[in-house]
Amino acid sequence: MADEQRQEVLSILRAAQNRLEYLTANDWALIMDKAARQSFAKGDEVLQFGKQNTYILFIVKGSASVLSARRWQIASVRAGEVLGEMAFLEGSNASATVVADEPVEAYSISWHTLQELFQLYPHMGSRFYRSIAVSLSRRLRKQIAE
Repeated sequence: MADEQRQEVLSILRAAQNRLEYLTANDWALIMDKAARQSFAKGDEVLQFGKQNTYILFIVKGSASVLSARRWQIASVRAGEVLGEMAFLEGSNASATVVADEPVEAYSISWHTLQELFQLYPHMGSRFYRSIAVSLSRRLRKQIAE
């Protein structure tokens, strides 16, 4: 990834409402060095309920609907947000289906690669898990309020 493109992606990931706010610029650089770009067309399933995708996705362009097992829309995600973090935390399957509402560009990093980074940089792991916890808490509070 070119440096200019990397800076654009990082600014999106660091500015989103449900961002991983405790990650440092160096943490993001390490993650993005290991991440792979993925594209999804409108209507594509980004994640599928009940399926184990052993990666986390960071959306950098577009938006998607989060659907319950019954296919009811329960949330919406957009650029700067993370997907697959609940399954990562639990080592489990996806708890919802995510469908692209428009073309989506994302970066994925495997659970295994993340764990390797956390072993090399334990403080990064702490910041990552704290960021995920705060993000999930905020999303839950929003759902309760609605």
